[in-house]
Amino acid sequence: MVWAVTHHDTLQSLLADPRVGKDPGLWTTFREGRLPTGWPLLNFVAVPGMITADGENHRRLRGLVSQAFTPRRIAALAPAIEARTIALLDGVAGLEGEFDLREHFAYPLPMQVISELLGLAVEQQHELHALSDTLVSSAATPEAAVAAQRDLNALLASVVAAKRAEPGDDLTTALIAAREADDRLSEAELVGTLLLMLVAGHETTLNLITNAVRALLAHPDQLRLVLGGAQPWSAVVEETLRYDSPVGQFPLRYAIEDIEVGDVVIRRGEALLASYAAAGRDSGHYPDADRFDLTRQPARHLSLGHGPHFCLGSGLARLEAETALRHLFTRFPGLALAEGRVNEPIASFVSNAVRTLWVTV
Repeated sequence: MVWAVTHHDTLQSLLADPRVGKDPGLWTTFREGRLPTGWPLLNFVAVPGMITADGENHRRLRGLVSQAFTPRRIAALAPAIEARTIALLDGVAGLEGEFDLREHFAYPLPMQVISELLGLAVEQQHELHALSDTLVSSAATPEAAVAAQRDLNALLASVVAAKRAEPGDDLTTALIAAREADDRLSEAELVGTLLLMLVAGHETTLNLITNAVRALLAHPDQLRLVLGGAQPWSAVVEETLRYDSPVGQFPLRYAIEDIEVGDVVIRRGEALLASYAAAGRDSGHYPDADRFDLTRQPARHLSLGHGPHFCLGSGLARLEAETALRHLFTRFPGLALAEGRVNEPIASFVSNAVRTLWVTV
């Protein structure tokens, strides 16, 4: 049994509830081996690392990773993010007529940033993105899902091996070196952590930038507010996170004991699905929830998580998105959605955005 949690207040409560865990061993279906071969969400459920750990083990892993993923390191990336943004927009300026903003701007920026942060080679980026896309796809066949999981883990394991042999000034090297007393990340935990950071570090930010641009172009009154200085770019990021969460649903959490939620009882061993997109449109929590409104107060949302598993890379995602949007609309204030183009939603249970975003300058 899997329960989809769609109401904001219920989700907020359960995300911080100590009776809810992330260890897949708590899930009866997983523990009894009843998941089908090639189940596409298996890597989200079973990957070793922070997102599948609880209690002291989670605190240990998060503490080790936090040593390398510090606010100071993120802040130091700001000039490089600015430079990459400007360079990508220079390339966009050279395109004639219609072009896909997602492909030419929203994707390469976070991919380049997370690759630099992790110390990944430029020639690895497209392969990593393709494998990551398959990993979050709901349209992938079981065989393709298994192959993507295998190839992605193997590729990241080779990155770890290369950084052990030749350390660099990057997060992977820092994670290898991170320690607390005599405790270090195991090989499986290192690969699992890199997988989490790769997917979360570019797929979600790619979707955030895409969804923000799409929302602003569809709501010119809101775009005028931010271009005129009445609202900051941070308001665009926060309202987009609520209005069109880059993560639709994220699997999974599990009931450690029976939990009563209203007139429903979630039984021990049953799974919970955090539906961030639905929670952001909960009309019981947000007045006029389906309206994109930069003046909304309060602007708080759950799209970056809540409780002990709150997104460790939230600062980087916000920095990238604000920088990208500010430069994009300052450079191209006449940006518009291309007429006659259909931007199809991504076929994904996890990733929430459109596959293309055709625009004209």
